[in-house]
Amino acid sequence: MRLTGKKVLSFIHHDFEDLELWYPILRLREEGAQVDIAGEESGVNYIGKYGVPATSDLSYAQALDNEYDAVLVPGGWAPDKIRRFPDVLQLVRRMDDQQKPIGQICHAGWVLISANILTGRKVTSTPGIKDDMINAGAEWFDESVVVDGHLVSSRRPPDLPDYLREFIKVLENS
Repeated sequence: MRLTGKKVLSFIHHDFEDLELWYPILRLREEGAQVDIAGEESGVNYIGKYGVPATSDLSYAQALDNEYDAVLVPGGWAPDKIRRFPDVLQLVRRMDDQQKPIGQICHAGWVLISANILTGRKVTSTPGIKDDMINAGAEWFDESVVVDGHLVSSRRPPDLPDYLREFIKVLENS
């Protein structure tokens, strides 16, 4: 298993895009990574846009006190909530400063915008937030996945296989 010993954090809040949360978590676990889920509070059952639940292992504040090898931000409407928490933004900025892999898909770009880490970066996202990404200083591409160093971004659920293939490569080499 390529990712044995790697520790990954995935953020969560209500109305996450079900596939964009679960597909990455399951693929990374298949490769041997430990994946923790952090929400506003630990032990909360969050419900995705299509009704699939996920329970947070720890809170954003608790996640800030741990060391992770990578972080994932799922899409859906959850990123608009997730980005309101200073602990999340601090953790994303720390991961970026340490050049650890950061994965974002669909509307997850909102979290990176609020963390103010996109200036000069190459990214993609759902076309619905293309202007937001560009206004945050990013160079936006309409591609299934864009890798810019340790930052891996993707557009939407049909792109998940491309997204995880590249994210796993970046994490494996980090």
